[in-house]
Amino acid sequence: MILNQVKKIIKKIIPIILVSYYHKFLVSVANIIYWFPSRKLIVIGVTGTKGKSTTCNMIWQILTQAGYTTGIATTANFRIGQKEWTNDTKMTMQGRLRLQKLLRQMVRAGCTHAVIETSSEGIKQNRHWGIQYQIGVFTNLAPEHIEAHGSFENYRNAKMELFKKLKGLKISILNHDDENFSFFKNISAHQYIYFGLKEGADLQVQEIKEVNDGFNFIIKGHRFHLPLIGVFNIQNAVAAISVGKALNINWQDMIKALENFSYMPGRMEKIISRKGFIVYVDYAHTPESLAAVYQTLQPKTKRLIGVLGSCGGGRDKAKRPLLGALAATYCQVVFITNEDPYDEDPMTIIDEVYEGTKGYPSVEIYKVIDRAEAIDQALHLAQAGDIVAITGKGSEQALMTKAGKQPWDDREVVRKVLTGL
Repeated sequence: MILNQVKKIIKKIIPIILVSYYHKFLVSVANIIYWFPSRKLIVIGVTGTKGKSTTCNMIWQILTQAGYTTGIATTANFRIGQKEWTNDTKMTMQGRLRLQKLLRQMVRAGCTHAVIETSSEGIKQNRHWGIQYQIGVFTNLAPEHIEAHGSFENYRNAKMELFKKLKGLKISILNHDDENFSFFKNISAHQYIYFGLKEGADLQVQEIKEVNDGFNFIIKGHRFHLPLIGVFNIQNAVAAISVGKALNINWQDMIKALENFSYMPGRMEKIISRKGFIVYVDYAHTPESLAAVYQTLQPKTKRLIGVLGSCGGGRDKAKRPLLGALAATYCQVVFITNEDPYDEDPMTIIDEVYEGTKGYPSVEIYKVIDRAEAIDQALHLAQAGDIVAITGKGSEQALMTKAGKQPWDDREVVRKVLTGL
């Protein structure tokens, strides 16, 4: 964590404008080293608060089904054609040299398209600079990273920068249902596609029907089956379908691609125990995403057991009691535990999450600082028919502590505990 402290000191003493020039200099160097790789690709940038990684992977599935060799870079994973590996960097959007190198690897592998999960922090640090995005996708927007950006407006403006930088095709694909839609639609583009579940969208989802393994729905008279739970995944799917339409991919390829989309690593990833209860591991770490997870799972069980925490390092402190309140609202049992404390005291974070659970006397609340122990206790408590929701980290491969980066994977911890039950 010494490096993080040094970075904080540097940010305080060096003017923001000089930091910006420094980032742009690094991007310029990276582009020269790797021969401006994005110029050889149709680059699709996906930005928003929730659903970015899933949407990116759905776009990959559609493009691959249509015969295009495609690369992606997301919070959860990387793909170059059929090669896939987990993102273990703890970064949504990679640093300039690493990202440009990845784009060059995609070009060498014969990729024609690249899908980049583009974060507000990455945009703030100009990691998007020098990438010739041709299509921008806006999924949704909710307050997040407010400390880093200074205000929600600054956070939104950072997201909007992606659309201002579009070149070539200049296609804006926007969530018509989101209350921030109007801010994005006013940015100039050659083509706009509006998607959503409500009237007014160009691609409107209709006749949604929940089935055992997911949803059936209709878009423009075409019937889709999506084998994922959670209405939010329908929004992710129609965003990906919109990219397909922008690139003139036929409906049958898109239908087949999505019906074969089984799961995303660490995104509502389902693990079934021999004792008859189900575990879901999810990345949800904002109030909006956590509420969506709980609202999806609560109707499917009599008892919902939640394991959650909140990140440290000065990130979005205001959300901590809100996360606790949501857990106490939807779950019958709650384990509050460590999540990525960075240089903060883990127990202080846990106590701040716990503050939100007060006023729910019928809910069992446990504070367990060791995340592995919290997961172990939750799984030993679970009975047939229960659902255990473990949120906050998803498929992340590290736990960030004051002592540094520790190897971690919620899913592997779950599987290890389940083998002994």
